[in-house]
Amino acid sequence: MATAVSTQNNTPAAHEEAVPQIVHLDPALLVRDDCNAREQDTEPDEKLITSVKEIGVEETISVRPRPDGTYGVFKGWRRAQAAQIANSAAAEDGRPVRKVKVHVREDLVGRDGWTRFLSLVENDHREGMSARDTLRAQELSLIDMSEVDRRAAAKALGVGRSAAKQAKAAQQLDDATLRRASAGGMDLEQMAMLAEVEEVPDAERRLLRAVTHDEDAEGGGRGHWEQELALLKAEQADRVARKDAVTALEKAGVPLLPTRLPYGQKDTSRPLSELTTPLGRPLAEDNHKECPGHSAHLDDEHQPVWFCADPAEHGHKARPKPKPEKTAEAVEKAAERARITACNRAWKAAAGPRQEFVARLVRGSRTMPEDAWQFAAGVLLDLPRFYGKWAQRQEAEDIAKLLGVTLPESRITPMRLSQLVTLSKARLSHVLFAHVAAAFERDMRDPKGWNDARMGVRFLWEDLTPQQAAYLLLLEKLGQEDKGSYRLSEVEEQALASHRPKAEAA
Repeated sequence: MATAVSTQNNTPAAHEEAVPQIVHLDPALLVRDDCNAREQDTEPDEKLITSVKEIGVEETISVRPRPDGTYGVFKGWRRAQAAQIANSAAAEDGRPVRKVKVHVREDLVGRDGWTRFLSLVENDHREGMSARDTLRAQELSLIDMSEVDRRAAAKALGVGRSAAKQAKAAQQLDDATLRRASAGGMDLEQMAMLAEVEEVPDAERRLLRAVTHDEDAEGGGRGHWEQELALLKAEQADRVARKDAVTALEKAGVPLLPTRLPYGQKDTSRPLSELTTPLGRPLAEDNHKECPGHSAHLDDEHQPVWFCADPAEHGHKARPKPKPEKTAEAVEKAAERARITACNRAWKAAAGPRQEFVARLVRGSRTMPEDAWQFAAGVLLDLPRFYGKWAQRQEAEDIAKLLGVTLPESRITPMRLSQLVTLSKARLSHVLFAHVAAAFERDMRDPKGWNDARMGVRFLWEDLTPQQAAYLLLLEKLGQEDKGSYRLSEVEEQALASHRPKAEAA
């Protein structure tokens, strides 16, 4: 029978624990509450059991009533079990059967989400609760709450509004990865992002290194993290593109030739571009697909290059041409192709963090930095060629994406941004900078372009225009002034190297 120690009838505040009813209960009436956050390592250890046998349970256990007359323990379940074990052997050991002091939380009946949250806070501050239990409790408690409770719980936990989704995503990581990520300083959002790109080789090490660099950087921020994550997402997209290309070949019944053969095995395959029919007709996919040797390799862009696995076996002839030698020049060209592929991928990946930073600037409530709006005003007054071309196309989607404006779905409906954005005096500089930034982003979207002066191909990561360089230098400065919230990527730093002395002199 429960013995009341003290009771008060005060009504609890929405998110504050009421002054509880403290009673002494028989441990046999205590069961584990379904909303107890700890799901691993729930058994009491020998040290705790020995202590309870000697002096009983000193710390109060928190429970809530159950319909069957028992009490669900959401704080202190290991202590409760230790008390049960101690009482079961009390008569044999010549010890008294003890009751335990509990907080009875009648106000939590039916409030599963808040109960789980309170259990999470209790266990999270105790050594030994696994990262997985913490994540699962965060997810379940935040989902099963009212909006008012959820805001208070998120604030108490120091997490954002999307914490429940992030906790669910982070649980995809295995226990060892979760421990390393937590020890390395990753927060909940970062763990969820790691789970998204975990399949990319070395992703965990690279992101942990980025966290360290951000912590060491002056002003803090997440600039290194954002750039490394963008690269990993680009590599992940590249892997997905290759996987899709392989799947397409499998569906078409076309074998994918191995990139490397075992030692001593001769490679008999030849590309169709080097083969003809017995009568000298060039071979291509359309007139070779019925050949039993029809197969393919995938190039750097994951496009199929058609091959015949064994031309001699299937009666094809080789087109006459001199046998190429693997010269130093050929090796150098192969290395250059690999460098170009890597730089192009990195340039495209860097656009993501760059545009996210611009979006934060133009959507924010703070006054637009003077450097930013003066830069925008200069472009609007000078009307450079790239800006004029972009404006003539009326690329409303580009600006809307930065400003977070939803455009009409119908192409027939006129898209007048002046009617969709806030054009107050305080916001005008934000809109104008978004307008100019959108034009720059479109101009810098493709890393490969054309140099009119040299009459040849140019890559932005080695041949920026002065205007493009000025834009990147501006964003770099704005990011540094905003507590390091944006940092240039390695490929952007490379592109700016030749422009920095000029910019500093200016």
